[in-house]
Amino acid sequence: MPEARVPESPPGPFRRVGFGALPGWQDDDQLTAFAAFRRSAEHAGKKPYRTGALGIRFEAFADTYDAARTVSPANRIEARAFFERHFAPLHVRPDHGDHGLVTGFYEPQVEASPVRTARFTVPLLARPSDLVDIDDANRPPGLDPYLAFARVTSQGPVEYHDRAAIEGGVLAGQDLEIAWLADKVDAFFIHVQGAARLAMTDGRSIRVTYAAKSGQRFTGPGGVLAGLGEIPLAEVTMQSIRAWFRCNPQRVDEILWRNRSYIFFREASVDDPALGPVAAAKVPLTPGRSVAVDRLLHTFGTPFYIDAPDLLAFGQKPFRRLMIAQDTGSAIVGAARGDLFAGSGDAAGEIAGVVRHRADFYALVPRQIADHLSSVTDAMT
Repeated sequence: MPEARVPESPPGPFRRVGFGALPGWQDDDQLTAFAAFRRSAEHAGKKPYRTGALGIRFEAFADTYDAARTVSPANRIEARAFFERHFAPLHVRPDHGDHGLVTGFYEPQVEASPVRTARFTVPLLARPSDLVDIDDANRPPGLDPYLAFARVTSQGPVEYHDRAAIEGGVLAGQDLEIAWLADKVDAFFIHVQGAARLAMTDGRSIRVTYAAKSGQRFTGPGGVLAGLGEIPLAEVTMQSIRAWFRCNPQRVDEILWRNRSYIFFREASVDDPALGPVAAAKVPLTPGRSVAVDRLLHTFGTPFYIDAPDLLAFGQKPFRRLMIAQDTGSAIVGAARGDLFAGSGDAAGEIAGVVRHRADFYALVPRQIADHLSSVTDAMT
């Protein structure tokens, strides 16, 4: 009888490389990345980040975070030296194919009213009192295990109202309206981005950021329109979706209500106009230097060098930048998957809306754990 063949183990997620293997590393401006990294270091000194499943331990960053809080690099050369001194790069193997994927997100900036008017009729809502977090500890039998939020009832938690019901007025009369917008499509994209700056008609400038959601699965309008044959899949961008809605205003609800998930917000101040909203890692996002990652796999605060040679929207040259993991998103799934924060306002939206490019990811991990992580990978291959 032939000897039974033992199935090969799947390859591990990391492969040790040198800084010289990072395309464009010497040309990047690591000083702006250091500023973003220092914000994570300052937050981590107060409250730790959760270690992701890939094993980049939060505790291993302690010395590096201490150093980041006490040094002030004068230029990109000194900043680059800081990262090279404290970190070792590991190539992140994609879950599928030869390359990872990057998309883009931004903070919309729109005009809004503090009260409903004939023009401003679309509300952004605060979190309702009957919306509760749900997990395995309090999930009743039969409730979709995907749901992380539910509605309190006398019979126990049930699935929360979906987008169609909420936009139909099921929550009316609860004084949940933070602000009113003039356009339903603008409101939807604020839901997608999870934050916005609002230029209020009373002269104030405020920010709304994510507070909670109804919890159903996200269904993007681009995929819906492509499935209906309205826009070729290869041409789906935020811009093409908006253009289709402008030409088909009578079908807006039909398409948007396919996405049952609804986002609730909280009001926040705009402390530094140059920075974005405070995101999942509890620090303000830095345009062009903050990246959203899969938080189940990765550890917030981890620097990632991202090489996306076909991506030119961030400056008409190949995108090769050091980014800091400071946000996450339900669509950001996988080891080599990232969402690049482009900034705030329409110009940032023009960038974010066209980003969907192949990319190579290199995690910069504290030197004391780099050998262990790469040896685990070697043992699995």
